[in-house]
Amino acid sequence: MSGRGNGKRWSPPLRRRGRGPHWAAQTPTWRQARPALIADALKRASARPSGNWFVVGASRQVRAGDRPYGRTVGGVEVVLWRSDDGEPHAGPGICPHLGAPLRDSRVVCGTLVCHWHGLALDGSAAAGWRPFPVHDDGVLVWVRLDEVGGEEPSERPVVPARPAAGRGVDSVFTATGRCEPQDVVANRLDPWHGSWFHPYSFVDLSVVREPQGDEDDVFVVDVSFRVAGRLVVPVRAEFTAPEPRTVVMRITDGEGATSVVETHATPLTGPDHERPRTAVVEAVVAASDRPGFAVARAAAPVLRPLMRRTAGRLWRDDLAYAERRWTLRSTGRFPG
Repeated sequence: MSGRGNGKRWSPPLRRRGRGPHWAAQTPTWRQARPALIADALKRASARPSGNWFVVGASRQVRAGDRPYGRTVGGVEVVLWRSDDGEPHAGPGICPHLGAPLRDSRVVCGTLVCHWHGLALDGSAAAGWRPFPVHDDGVLVWVRLDEVGGEEPSERPVVPARPAAGRGVDSVFTATGRCEPQDVVANRLDPWHGSWFHPYSFVDLSVVREPQGDEDDVFVVDVSFRVAGRLVVPVRAEFTAPEPRTVVMRITDGEGATSVVETHATPLTGPDHERPRTAVVEAVVAASDRPGFAVARAAAPVLRPLMRRTAGRLWRDDLAYAERRWTLRSTGRFPG
């Protein structure tokens, strides 16, 4: 095996897994996944400030020269668009004139023009319409809704640390479930379910360190990502919740170190809705120090659909988890 130019020995990104226990013979994790531990982690996450910022979608979904992008957040209709120079704008999605849905209107020379009667909005307050603060972090777009959040507002959202700009390949997957944001966050703060509930993606999972309290609220997990057959990619990862509606998995050791998976839970319905709906907006930013990763960056448009497909398979199951949790909570049958 030849050495690399920096003195480090080259190693393949994949490992051939030994003949480990099959699914039913793996070590049960239900004793470690203590309901009180998960509930405490969720409680701490819920107490952290968000500044009233909500993820509404991928930066790519709001494009200059394109149609406006609409999303309902906490029962509030929101419309977003970009001016010709790429600056994002956001505000109420209901036209103040006669209530037209502004998401169905047009953007002309960077100005949003209502398709009912031609009211033109350049992003500044006009005719009873007032903009919402908006932030584009390069991967996701956030909107600040003070009436929905009810917290002390902040100038910027809590954006997780990511690989340096230009070093990673990012993809954003979105799905919707009948649950509340806390049910999505609770799913992510239960890493023990990985190799049981998702054996097609994860094997040999163990939680090697649990949260130690408010100042050290990290799950450390060793896990192998299944690629094909017995080929796996073993890594060590940390799970943290920097704000009430976000859980971040960061690879700290192994292939793709510094890569992150951000799971953002955005409420679509208002509080206490009898049929709540939550959008899961998951951003994956993959990075690698391998010289060949430049090829992956160049092939990002081809890779993104594959990355979204992988996330979709996981969230097909994880939304079932979150929806089941909400159903049991709402009927007073949740055992936790």
